Amino acid sequence: MPYKYNGSRRHHFKKPTYRQTNYAEYNQSLRDRGRIDIWLSDDIIENWQTEQRAYDGTGSSPKYPDSTLMACHYLRLVFKQPLRQTQGFIDSLLKEMGHTNLSCPDFSCLSKRLSKLGLKTPKFKKTDKPDEYLAAIAIDSTGLKEFGKGEWHQEKHKVNVKRSWKKAHFAVGDEHIIHGAILTKKDTMDFQVVEELSKQVDVEVDHVSADKMYDTDDVYDALTSKFPESDIAIPPKGNLYADDAHNPKRMSNLVAYSALGPIRWQKKKQYGKRNVSENAMHRYKTIIGPKLHSRDFNNQQQEMMLGASILNRFTQLGMPESYRVA
Repeated sequence: MPYKYNGSRRHHFKKPTYRQTNYAEYNQSLRDRGRIDIWLSDDIIENWQTEQRAYDGTGSSPKYPDSTLMACHYLRLVFKQPLRQTQGFIDSLLKEMGHTNLSCPDFSCLSKRLSKLGLKTPKFKKTDKPDEYLAAIAIDSTGLKEFGKGEWHQEKHKVNVKRSWKKAHFAVGDEHIIHGAILTKKDTMDFQVVEELSKQVDVEVDHVSADKMYDTDDVYDALTSKFPESDIAIPPKGNLYADDAHNPKRMSNLVAYSALGPIRWQKKKQYGKRNVSENAMHRYKTIIGPKLHSRDFNNQQQEMMLGASILNRFTQLGMPESYRVA
């Protein structure tokens, strides 16, 4: 929450303590994240490669289906390996599993076909929760490093930063499932991708939250069109004024914000649900990594989508449930 009571004195407050209620289940889910059979299921092994290939003069049919390529890239991102090491790892893994007739696609195939996987939205969205569950969606973005020297190298050798990065935009449900993800160039503004991002959300939504950068009429129009019955919690910008030309929900937020003040407005609008988007970006950078491995932009888009799918799969395995004790 950006605004809190006694904000200037909160450094004197004791940090709250929480206790988990599902420690055993969550502990097992963390162990399951390293299991190979999560990514190499029987269905994938049975359709790993095509032995009979057609040669009709227009190019042979692909030896490896997209499911095999996805499984290889999942393992690559989970275990943080370069392409060549991924090939060696999977080859030895298939050999240990007794599939001596199968082989991993070579590293050049993994690289070239990454951009052709065609992932338009993160996978593994469905959970054990009922379908009629109404989700609260939080929208935010973060930067993923593309290339550049680290801080130690800059300070020691007195070199320029020369960094480059891309922006990852996420639409995250309050159950921590990433329903939408888009990778853009760094000069793309956050509010410009909301319409495309909301199209990826395939669940009913009753609450949408985002930070002040998304306070534009275009954002409200896009969210109202996609989720007409949802409550939108976006703090108004400081230079916003009341006008009939603005979106009605945006004006309603402005009036409530001015009347209640920032702290009471946050509590009334349940603005704290936006924390799930911050948590998702932290999980992505911690588990998948803060940088992109591919250099081609199309490959980077698919790589980010695969990373979001991995987080969804980990979320399905189990998340901690806790309550405050002090």
